[in-house]
Amino acid sequence: MPYPARPAHHPAARHSAWFALLTVLLFGIFLLRAGTAGPAAGPPSPRAEAAVPHRTASAGARPAAPEPLPRAAPRRIAVPSLRLDAPLIRVGLGPDGLIAAPPPADAQRAGWYTGAAAPGERGTAVVVGHVDDAAGPAVFYPLGSLARGSRVEVPRDDGRTAVFTVYGVETFPRSGFPADRVYRDGPGAELRLITCGGRYSAGSGYESNVVVFARLTGVR
Repeated sequence: MPYPARPAHHPAARHSAWFALLTVLLFGIFLLRAGTAGPAAGPPSPRAEAAVPHRTASAGARPAAPEPLPRAAPRRIAVPSLRLDAPLIRVGLGPDGLIAAPPPADAQRAGWYTGAAAPGERGTAVVVGHVDDAAGPAVFYPLGSLARGSRVEVPRDDGRTAVFTVYGVETFPRSGFPADRVYRDGPGAELRLITCGGRYSAGSGYESNVVVFARLTGVR
C-alpha cells in the first residue's frame, strides 16, 4: 500500500529545499496467525503504548563530518549492530501523489525515496521500510532497538560507501508527525530511516512512526 505522504516538490537536480510538508507514515501489515483473532506482537522496541520520543537526538559534540558526496544512487543499506543488510529499491510518488511503498513481495527490501537527496549527498536522504508482513518480521523490524552511535552503511553506484552515525531514534504519533523537523535539509548529508511502530489497529494500522536520525561521518 502507498505511504500516506504529502512531500513538497523536490526535483532530482535540486535537493536543498526543505521537506516542509512531507509526512511519511508507514503502515506495517498485520502479522497473520492461523486461528488468532488479534494482532501479533509488534517490533521489540520502541515502547509502542507510550508513542513518545525515546533516545532523543543529542546536541552534544559531533565528529568531524566529511564533505558531502555527489549524487549517486544507493545500492544497499547495512546496519551492522542489527545484522541488517538489505538491498534498496527506488520508490517515488504514486498517481495519488503519495509515496509508493515497496511492493508486498519486497518486504525484505528498503525503499530509497528518489525525490530527496541520495545517501551521502548534501541534504536529507529518506529510506523507508516495512516493519512486518503476513509472513513475519520485515526489513526494518529491529529498527526501534537501534542505539545512538550505531553505524549505518550505504554502498552506492559510484563504488563509494557512505557511512552514517546514528544520533537519535524517536517515535512520533501519526497525528502529530513533525515533518519539518524530520525532513529539514541542512548544510551536510543527513539520513532518515523510517518504519512504523506503536499499537496496531486492524482498521487504521500502526499508530506511530519510528524515525532514525543519522549524519554522514565517513566515506570509504
